[in-house]
Amino acid sequence: MTGPVASLGDAGAVSGIDKHPVDEVRRITFTGLSGDAQGDLKRHGGPEKAVHHYPHDHYASWRAELDDAERLASPGAFGENLSTSGLVEADVAVGDVFRLGSALLQVSQGRQPCWKLNLRFGVKDMALRVQQSGRTGWYYRVLEEGDVAPGDALQLVHRATPEWTIVRLWRVFYVDRLDYEALTAMADLPTLADGWRHHARRRLESRTVEDWTHRLQGRKDDAG
Repeated sequence: MTGPVASLGDAGAVSGIDKHPVDEVRRITFTGLSGDAQGDLKRHGGPEKAVHHYPHDHYASWRAELDDAERLASPGAFGENLSTSGLVEADVAVGDVFRLGSALLQVSQGRQPCWKLNLRFGVKDMALRVQQSGRTGWYYRVLEEGDVAPGDALQLVHRATPEWTIVRLWRVFYVDRLDYEALTAMADLPTLADGWRHHARRRLESRTVEDWTHRLQGRKDDAG
């Protein structure tokens, strides 16, 4: 799935969250899928968030919880580039390497939901709902650039740290938030994106949890 940068909501925010399936071969580069775009390159995209994967397995649960059957009728609703069935956060770990087409991808981090999901779905606490549910999805870094076609299989090649599933990361980040032993291990996890390791180190040093208000709710100067 890819999408251009476009206006989102009534406040004039811009985003590339509106993704749609493609029907042709696309190139996966070190910074993402060709033809795709992000509205905020400081917080989205880049080498550690080159490809976003959101399990289609979660769509049924969201359809049951939200009155938005039309938006949830097909993949792309959560801004994902890649959607599969049969692979969820409990099955995938940081450092897992997958072959997709001729590209080689490595799981780099989970997704930290942001306020643009609120605008996307017209639900004021949608980002918080995604965070609390654990149905967050994850990101890949690209180890080898290559071409991918619709329907290509995602094949597991190697597992570096299978004990560090996306679910485990989610639990440390959002549930057992000051588990110092787990935070220490996370800070030393070499396959985890630097940003997440930095969060772990900061919690260890401050003995406090960072404020999520801006990420989950946005602020006035985020529009436009």
